[in-house]
Amino acid sequence: MTRKGSVQQQTRHALLGLSDEDVVQMYETMMLARRYDERGQLLQRAGKVNFHISGITQEPSQVAMAFAMDREKDYFLPYYRDYGFVLAVGMTVKELMLSLFAKGEDPNSAGRQMPGHFGHKRLRIVTGSSPVTTQVPHAVGIALAAKMRGDRSVSLVSFGEGSSNQGDFHEGCNFAGVHKLPVIFVCQNNGYAISVPMSKQTAGRISDRAIGYGFPGVRVDGNDPLEVYRVFKEAHTRALNGEGPTLVEVMTYRVTPHSTSDNDLAYRTKEEVEEHKAKDAVPAFRAYLTEHGLWSDEREQELQSRLREIIDEATTYAERAPFQPVEDAFRYVYAESSAQREGR
Repeated sequence: MTRKGSVQQQTRHALLGLSDEDVVQMYETMMLARRYDERGQLLQRAGKVNFHISGITQEPSQVAMAFAMDREKDYFLPYYRDYGFVLAVGMTVKELMLSLFAKGEDPNSAGRQMPGHFGHKRLRIVTGSSPVTTQVPHAVGIALAAKMRGDRSVSLVSFGEGSSNQGDFHEGCNFAGVHKLPVIFVCQNNGYAISVPMSKQTAGRISDRAIGYGFPGVRVDGNDPLEVYRVFKEAHTRALNGEGPTLVEVMTYRVTPHSTSDNDLAYRTKEEVEEHKAKDAVPAFRAYLTEHGLWSDEREQELQSRLREIIDEATTYAERAPFQPVEDAFRYVYAESSAQREGR
């Protein structure tokens, strides 16, 4: 029970400080991210959009880590699969669709970036670039600025296990460790860097690398969103208390190809993918809610109907929205001269 009672009677989420409403919202956001992801794949196959990167089965851990952050103050530097994370932080499906269709209203980049390069000024989501892991030093710089200003904010930066072998990752970790900066490094380890398995690119645990930089490294099961929430809440508290960064390695999996231009069966078996589909945390989390009287078949039907409406409305809106005007193509790309600013 989550109501009044002894600690022994309380649910896992109540012991973590999460309300019944919190975990229901977490589940609904997981489902929203999945339905958006599925629609993105269909749109690409139908030839309506050029490219989509999927993150199916990674949504539960992404949503859980977002709920552990201060979504009013913290800064977020996600990577290209983080649909669950950015939706939990506050982005809308319509905004994601505008990016997918590369339309002018797209808040990420006005259609200039590839889809999945999230950016939202109001929500403090800092866009990344196509070269992976370049967002890590940016997150460290934001954390340094927060520490210098005395802000009570934390930076969270997310990346895959393949890109954790890039120099930007190591330089960022070293600088953050030296200066005890309020930043959380998140490696979403889904086992493959595009088509290269982790066994052929990384020796040992990624989380163990934190030892060399003087701060904690934690490995957590991404199929247990409540445990993910606990780990990130502890990392967030450490950062706010001036104890420095944490590296969290979230062990997860992507059951879909790396992107819509990838043939994943060229480097892994169908049996392996099916094995991981059976471990999907979304139905498991729904079962948890049902067990504690927070969910029902009726609520599930209502949710799926509502999500279809949201996805359909966002798709129609984004498909009909105008592209960026040609005359604005280089706006924000080059600095304007004083004469241009004054209209001369």
